[in-house]
Amino acid sequence: MDADELDLFGRSLRDAATRPGDVGPGGTLDGALEDLGWDDALEDDPRGAISVLFGVQGETGATSSALGRVLSSGLGLADPPGGWAATVLPPAGSATPPGVLDGDALRIDGLAFTGLTGLPSARIVAMAADGTTSAHAVATDSLAVEPVDGVDPGYGLLRVTGDVGAGHGADRLPSGAWDAAVGLACLAVARELVGCSRAMLDLACEHAKGRVQFARPIASFQAVRHRLAETLVAVDMAEAMLDAAWLDPTPAATSMAKAVAGRQARTAARHGQQVLAGIGFTVEHPFHRYVRRTLVLDALLGTSASRTTALGARLLEGRQLPPLLPL
Repeated sequence: MDADELDLFGRSLRDAATRPGDVGPGGTLDGALEDLGWDDALEDDPRGAISVLFGVQGETGATSSALGRVLSSGLGLADPPGGWAATVLPPAGSATPPGVLDGDALRIDGLAFTGLTGLPSARIVAMAADGTTSAHAVATDSLAVEPVDGVDPGYGLLRVTGDVGAGHGADRLPSGAWDAAVGLACLAVARELVGCSRAMLDLACEHAKGRVQFARPIASFQAVRHRLAETLVAVDMAEAMLDAAWLDPTPAATSMAKAVAGRQARTAARHGQQVLAGIGFTVEHPFHRYVRRTLVLDALLGTSASRTTALGARLLEGRQLPPLLPL
């Protein structure tokens, strides 16, 4: 997609995410994605499709089941006849496959979105004892599916568990396929985190310009200005790391992009809360929704802390710095 097409695509998604009705703020964009042909865009222009959609989701608080589709696309798996199968995500805080293959038994523990309940089957990536991975189509009604309430029930996550037979229709995945697919999904989550961070910064700036103390807007106070400036630097840093990872989508680069985006989103939440003060704690103000979403997004596919620790351990083990990323 060229720049004009991306702009039109983004405006259409933002309109769907913010208009009153079934979608609205915090609603699901699945219907709009189908109408706009997002799956075709994902195949033709992965970076454009992912950046636009997940940026809009981060800015508006809307949700969709697109992250599972991104994982499927990264694995190179075709949709089954008559529709698409949701690929189950790893459990919270993890980037390992949600399935464990033990002989003919397939044990499942992962996450999916609410759209899974309307599909006949789910796709489970499983790891065997020898480290090989395979993808299995499992009937949805054979799985235990329960909503994940937690800190952000509006995100629409489901916990998917089960202990089923592996069957004979599994697709053997090539070596490195799972890591590459998770890397692509990490870029999507990182983009959504950047969108959340920018939304929190905008809310803090708007409040600082309108809130008056001692006959002056608090935006003129040095302490407030420093917090807003540090937030802007943090968000721009996360976006720069994300752009670099798109240019060099190695597992190390995509992991760094996810870790940096999660860490800087927490920085935006911390400084934004300090600027907003008491109003930021209220249910009436939208700030708390972005803080909640940030905590959930950071936990998907491995937290910023766990990914940073893993990257550090890899550097110590290899005794070699990774090559410089393109900037």
